[in-house]
Amino acid sequence: MKYEPLKSDTYFHIYNRGNNKENLFKENRNYEYFLRLIEKYILDVCEVYAYCLLKNHFHLVVKTHENIEDKVISQKFSNMFNTYAKAINKAYGRSGSLFKDRFSRKKIENEKYLKQVIIYVHTNPQHHKMISDFRDYPYSSYQSFLSSKNTQLNREYVLSLFDGKSNFEYVHTQK
Repeated sequence: MKYEPLKSDTYFHIYNRGNNKENLFKENRNYEYFLRLIEKYILDVCEVYAYCLLKNHFHLVVKTHENIEDKVISQKFSNMFNTYAKAINKAYGRSGSLFKDRFSRKKIENEKYLKQVIIYVHTNPQHHKMISDFRDYPYSSYQSFLSSKNTQLNREYVLSLFDGKSNFEYVHTQK
């Protein structure tokens, strides 16, 4: 499979699934650990615009920072995923590849597609019938955009893409 190279100052949809569709997240603490690893490894090379962590796969919507070497960006993601896989292997007495393959990434070329991907990522738990209402899913960034709590997400920019919080909520419910 050919992979889109990660480049600075570019939007990407990044995703992967468990090897043989195995669960990546077995307990609540696994989701929380993955989110802490995003803070540790990814925030110095990217802004995160949306995420959703499901049992056997995940989605991230990011924009890489300007003036960072492409190989540094790729290495940060690789380090994060390797750290997570090693921790899961150790915690659950497993060995081998946790992830299906290298992480997939799709370049986001325009604002319309960026908005579509953000909605897709947030509604993914309902799409996969993991929950009846995606708005109640705890391991998605959706609620962070409606909250006034501090967040590492670029809340203001994302809400501005949707012309504010009320329209952000509205477009997520339209299918």
